Amino acid sequence: MFASFYGLKEQPFGVTPDPRYLYLGAGHREALASLYYGIESNLGFMALVAKPGMGKTTLLFHLLSKLRNSARTAFVFQTQCTSREFMRFLLAELGHESYDQDFVRMHEEFNKCLLQEARAGRRFIVVVDEAQNLDASVLETVRLLSDFETPKAKLLQIILAGQPELGYKLASPGLSQLRQRISLVNTLGPLNMEETGLLIDHRLRVAGYQGPSLFTREAKEMIADLSDGIPRLINNFCFNALSLGLAMRQKSIDSAIIRETAKDLDIDSLLMDMVPDAFPPGLGADVLRETRKAPEPPTPAAARQYMRQVVARLNRGAGERGASE
Repeated sequence: MFASFYGLKEQPFGVTPDPRYLYLGAGHREALASLYYGIESNLGFMALVAKPGMGKTTLLFHLLSKLRNSARTAFVFQTQCTSREFMRFLLAELGHESYDQDFVRMHEEFNKCLLQEARAGRRFIVVVDEAQNLDASVLETVRLLSDFETPKAKLLQIILAGQPELGYKLASPGLSQLRQRISLVNTLGPLNMEETGLLIDHRLRVAGYQGPSLFTREAKEMIADLSDGIPRLINNFCFNALSLGLAMRQKSIDSAIIRETAKDLDIDSLLMDMVPDAFPPGLGADVLRETRKAPEPPTPAAARQYMRQVVARLNRGAGERGASE
């Protein structure tokens, strides 16, 4: 492990959503402030939509940690479920077992919890992570939760967080009633080059590092470019770069190490080496990388056709190897 080699108390580039390591770039700070304002203003429904790896879950844990002393919270992340299972997961987050209860009884139990918290003067906040996986019928169940209210205030505030598919679902005509109840929609964009460097330094400081910057300016700029400013990818690059630096007994991470790390993480090149005829002629790793950045993705039908061709080639290759053996 590289922690002791670099003078760290712990591994700074993990994948768990630890709020201590959250770096608030301009976009993340704005989204956090907006969600906090929505809760303080008792707006009811809010949404947080962003691409994978942007730090949605970490941001939400950070938000809930700020509200721990003034609110009762439930964090639901098991979203590939039925309406009954969703209510069971929700009640389980609140410490209530409901295996034998029917749907109506679970609603009554949940309403009782809401009233208890309201009498105690506490807000009740439900965060639904990966909400893009919720079936339309379950999203309708979530909408019905907003009906729990008194003449003066909402008993419940709900934050739906998910990938862009969540936005497409909310825009569908069948969910217009739910969409009308959402008062705030926040998004998270990629970090710029300066923010990428600040994120790296921030995570190192939280992990106990006290020396000069472990990553050179050129290394940070290269990470920002290769990661497209996505925090999860930045962490991944940094973890692998520090691991490689340890193997090379190099105390400073420079652009040469980042270049080698990028090669190790280049799945496209790895596939080209393993199965060189799996891709159409002329479609090498560099072309694939540019394709990923193209503004217009292939249609689902074209993607399925291409994947069928790849699978067929892989199967032919496996059959030929088996025959030769």
